Amino acid sequence: MSRKNLFSILALASTLSLPAGYAVAQLTDYEPVTDDILENPDPEDWLHWRRTLNSWGYSPLDGINHDNVGNLELLWSTEMTSGIQEGTPLVYNGIMYLPNPGDVIQAFNAVSGDMLWEYKREMPEDLGDYIGANATMRNIAIHDQSIIYTSNDDYIVSLDVHTGAVKWETRILDYRTHPSQQSNGPIIINGMAVSGRNCLPPAGPDACFIAAHDADTGEEIWKLYTIQRPTGDGNDSWGDLDWEQRWHVGAWMAPSYDPELNLIYMGTSVTAPSPKFLLGGNDKEHLYHNSTLAINPEDGTLKWHYQHVVDHWDLDHPFERLLVNTRVAPDAEQVPWINPDIDPNKEYKVITGIPGKTGLVYTIDRESGEFLWARSTVFQNVISEINGETGKANVNPEALFHEEGQQREICPSTGGGKNWWAGAYSPLSNAMYYGVQNTCMDLTVTTAEADSEELYGFFAREKLAEGRTNVGTVFAISAETGETLWQYEAAGTVMSMVATGGGLVFGGDIEGNFRAFDQMTGEVLWEVNLGSSITGYPITFGVNGKQYVSVGTGTSVTTAGQARFLEGTPPGIESRQYTFALP
Repeated sequence: MSRKNLFSILALASTLSLPAGYAVAQLTDYEPVTDDILENPDPEDWLHWRRTLNSWGYSPLDGINHDNVGNLELLWSTEMTSGIQEGTPLVYNGIMYLPNPGDVIQAFNAVSGDMLWEYKREMPEDLGDYIGANATMRNIAIHDQSIIYTSNDDYIVSLDVHTGAVKWETRILDYRTHPSQQSNGPIIINGMAVSGRNCLPPAGPDACFIAAHDADTGEEIWKLYTIQRPTGDGNDSWGDLDWEQRWHVGAWMAPSYDPELNLIYMGTSVTAPSPKFLLGGNDKEHLYHNSTLAINPEDGTLKWHYQHVVDHWDLDHPFERLLVNTRVAPDAEQVPWINPDIDPNKEYKVITGIPGKTGLVYTIDRESGEFLWARSTVFQNVISEINGETGKANVNPEALFHEEGQQREICPSTGGGKNWWAGAYSPLSNAMYYGVQNTCMDLTVTTAEADSEELYGFFAREKLAEGRTNVGTVFAISAETGETLWQYEAAGTVMSMVATGGGLVFGGDIEGNFRAFDQMTGEVLWEVNLGSSITGYPITFGVNGKQYVSVGTGTSVTTAGQARFLEGTPPGIESRQYTFALP
């Protein structure tokens, strides 16, 4: 289908209808969602943030494919609440459960778009005094007969899947004493709701943890702190800082899980402030910031960790970890950092993808945490080298800070080469697909000592990377060799991706363009403009053998920042969910 304007496709959707009682029948046939179902979801369902616990963002459905994707049409759309819109719907048994900004969750007949119920949590009037940007809800979870999510006032809440009524709620933290932003919801693992959070500096280190709660009762089972406690042996990774002075290592995106190895994988964020001369010193690791954590789900203990880079610039590393089984034979012409002991004939269990804002692809052994290879996508000047044998990243000395008032040109910017939007992996191509940003920043240190009110301790002025005219690039990268298979340039950032068994990759950008790419070539096979920035995570699902694609529009902190690099009329910011199907 060629590009259609928003008005014509909305008019088309208004003419479609389904028989009365369809939604009721779907709910009547509801089968409780078990751990087995969550580990092996039906191809028609989308039961996790990235559909499966390996975080692929892949659906095996192939009803929409190269031959017919050009005929996709809008089936229905619905207005969402205003605010930061970065949501992911879940679909189970023909029902869509849609998180809206501001602690609103709705249930829809996924085919007709008829609303079945709505839940809206009333927020305390003073919440904004303690937690900024507190309307974000990226994902929710489903288990048994419940929708489970983490609220913006620091609770974990269970809703009845049939009515939206509250079944239980458990306070995780007191936002007045330990303010923590819970912008991502939980993932259900072995009957537990596992979640992380972004712990603000005034909350202190006690708010910085990953938690597991019983998905049936809300009872806390374990928590793992993401900041290393003082060791007292002179070898502390935070130097001689007291426990109360260690701030802001969050785990603010959702984890992945390997049932075979029985390990949870979760990424962590930066410290506050970021320049390490303000904390324990530029030579300290400050564990466990910017790390991949491998966690035993039985008791929340740490099996291993891998630190991607010691940060001085707010370049977080909490994003999705793709769990892939593949041969590992990196192409030395495109992959500069390689473990010399790799066996190219062996199939490895790896974690791969772009875990952080630096835009580097890292591939590590998910059994041991051993570094295998890494490469850049966007221009970056913060890492000078990664030791192939140890995996240790050496920071470019020209990117370090030593005193208040120092300025450096740092690439990428705090908005990231990549940020909260997710890439996708397809087993058809053994490739990963990512939208990245080509930005830099002039960064100036604004404080001489750590101050919880200063947060990161610097001022950043963002700009395009030198020689770039477009912000966005889409990369298709081989999981086996690390080589670029194709790339696509876009004026604005291309956000989250989803891959399908039909050989397609869907993704939208901040100009409102929603596209279907050929997985193998990058050719754009279908495109529509939705009038507003595409900020939601796209999904694809099936009902009674027919495939659908759904995505949300709206605004976010990152898209608003990048929109100023665009020419012409700024994109819209309407929060709305769109669902497409073949005629």
